[in-house]
Amino acid sequence: MPTRRAVTGRSREPRARFAEELRLLRTARGDSLRQLGERLGWDWSLFGKMEKGETIGGPEVVQALDQYYGTPGLLLALWELAAGDKSQFKERYRRYMTLESEATSLWHFAVSVLPGLLQTPAYARELLASGGFTGAELTRQVEARMGRQSLLVGADAPPFRTILSEAALRTALRDAGEWRDQLHRLAGMAEQPNFTLQVLPQSAGLHGLSTTDVWFLRLPDTRIVAYTEHGYGGDLVEENAVVERMQRAYDATRDLALSPAESQKFVLRLLEELPCDPST
Repeated sequence: MPTRRAVTGRSREPRARFAEELRLLRTARGDSLRQLGERLGWDWSLFGKMEKGETIGGPEVVQALDQYYGTPGLLLALWELAAGDKSQFKERYRRYMTLESEATSLWHFAVSVLPGLLQTPAYARELLASGGFTGAELTRQVEARMGRQSLLVGADAPPFRTILSEAALRTALRDAGEWRDQLHRLAGMAEQPNFTLQVLPQSAGLHGLSTTDVWFLRLPDTRIVAYTEHGYGGDLVEENAVVERMQRAYDATRDLALSPAESQKFVLRLLEELPCDPST
């Protein structure tokens, strides 16, 4: 599909528009990419990738660019739109992403992988790379996943409950430090009032969701939809009878899980079991 253009002739796709504005501002200033990097203290190749749309960078570099170009808040606003752009996701996921952003509450169960809303960039990168993503596309997918996490931030963030199988918490990243960071993120999230974490111990045995990662979204019209996923795709389930059957399986699984307080202690014990970080 060709990139849409507004009457200005500029792109209306958030990521493309962000890249265009960066390029226009730099060329209007008369800077080369290398000069821009020297003046702002970042590797100039980062700015090149941002202008090509290969990455959107982080908020700190965008704030520095806003200050340098005298565009207070403009680039950061465009960056936020680019980070939340659902066109980053494959077509079959976009309807789910739209529903997720509208949900008034979310429930989740993980068989073996932590959910994207709770992943650190390092976890997301390793997981996506294992699924075949490489290069610029890998970077785009990691950034898109991180952009989704804004859903859980702020006073109006919806309640979110996740039940994580012990297997998901025992499958560490290759880098011990990055795995430590991921566990710290989980422990920190458990302190948030809108977030409930439960761990399903391996001793619980087989159950109705033993082979199914699932999300339940309560929508503003009180309807509940489900989304099941695996490493190579997912299915949105909207038929009431099927959703209700899956909810009963979820409720039974939750009854087998540790309490939120016990679950947080479980995560903290995992942190204690890790080898000491030599940098501390």
